[in-house]
Amino acid sequence: MILRRLTENLRAQNWTAIGIEFLIVVLGVFIGTQVANWNQQRLAKVDTQRMLEQLVPELQSQLEFFDSVQTYYVTSRRFADQALAAWNGTSRLSDEQFVIAAYQASQVTGIGTNAENWAITFGGDQLRNIEDPKVRRNMELMLTSDYSTVTFNSVATPYRENVRRVIPIKVQDDIRRECGDRNLPGKNGFVLVVLPETCALKIPPGEAASIAAALRARPDLIAELNWHLAAVAVLLTNAEILVIPIRELHRDLSKASA
Repeated sequence: MILRRLTENLRAQNWTAIGIEFLIVVLGVFIGTQVANWNQQRLAKVDTQRMLEQLVPELQSQLEFFDSVQTYYVTSRRFADQALAAWNGTSRLSDEQFVIAAYQASQVTGIGTNAENWAITFGGDQLRNIEDPKVRRNMELMLTSDYSTVTFNSVATPYRENVRRVIPIKVQDDIRRECGDRNLPGKNGFVLVVLPETCALKIPPGEAASIAAALRARPDLIAELNWHLAAVAVLLTNAEILVIPIRELHRDLSKASA
């Protein structure tokens, strides 16, 4: 209809009518484009909100995993304290338990989460669709944080290497088999690594005495264990910092979806 009228006005050289018809066409295209863009943005925000709601179980799993790492290192610290006391001569720990404690003190685990994992779960390009500034800020922190400070490598210290040079591999195998890391199922497919709090492994007395003597002959391991514990403390501090936005996000998104 508009095209036919425009053609007729062109033939009649009715420039006023032509201008009006042209303006109507331009406005129609503009309004149609704006409506389409608005609808697309609305759908994108709805999709983002849906993804945020689906993120709640993932965040819960991450919190459970962070908590399990804290518990893991509480256990390894107990073994470390026992080993240090035995090295310093302030404990009557048996040779058998000294060997076990020295080994278990070297057990480490890391947090495998990284920014790439979060970006796969929740694309960074969707941040602009989050209306809540606090939620958006915490998502930004999760997507841009440096997780390398809480990995296995950050606590793979010289003590871990050197104490295992002293303890025979057969005894190490026995400790790992009887009292080593245990993988337990967490939520949403996550695997939680647990270090048993005690170890009842029996080492022949003569062999235990020989290994304990070899450990006591390496007083340098005391300083290395101190450094190892410092590295673990840094990992735990960094983990506490990294978990802050995760906890806040979980709390806020859980409230929003309740």
